[in-house]
Amino acid sequence: MHSIPIPSAKRSSRTKLSHAGAATAMMVLAVGLAALGSAASAVAQDAEMAKVDYPTGYRDWTHVKSMVIQPGHQLYESFGGIHHIYANQSALEGYRTGSFADGSVIIFDLLEATAADNAITEGKRKVLGLMQKDGKRFAGTGGWGFEGFAAGDPARPVVGKDAATACFGCHTAQKDHDYVFSVWRE
Repeated sequence: MHSIPIPSAKRSSRTKLSHAGAATAMMVLAVGLAALGSAASAVAQDAEMAKVDYPTGYRDWTHVKSMVIQPGHQLYESFGGIHHIYANQSALEGYRTGSFADGSVIIFDLLEATAADNAITEGKRKVLGLMQKDGKRFAGTGGWGFEGFAAGDPARPVVGKDAATACFGCHTAQKDHDYVFSVWRE
């Protein structure tokens, strides 16, 4: 039987490994690398599954409410400005029933608030936030996917893989309302 010398850091002499042992070691290494590749692929697939779809045509959806967060409010630093909330048809049913089905999308359109001449008007878009309901894709965040797009630009997502801490952490306070803050008013 042939043997392959293996260097040892602890000893000056060389340990010999048989071809069968080397084949076994190579097999273990190959299986380990394959598992690592599968795990990396699964992480990439999970990241892809966690992406929400950029909303198109949301300004034609039902307007649920608007509000202004002004200086002095605890959320002003992050969310100061004019908020408009829009819901697609599925989300509108969720507002009415209290249970949001998969496919529900809620838009949080945050604009700068400009005060002049005793009026508050809309300024530039700060962020376009959205919640997308898909219980399978977003099981770890109550069935909701979250994303925010800087200035409303689909090429500038700002939440990404941090949805659980950046968004869902606050939304857990609304668990009894399916993690949604806004409510429907007739």
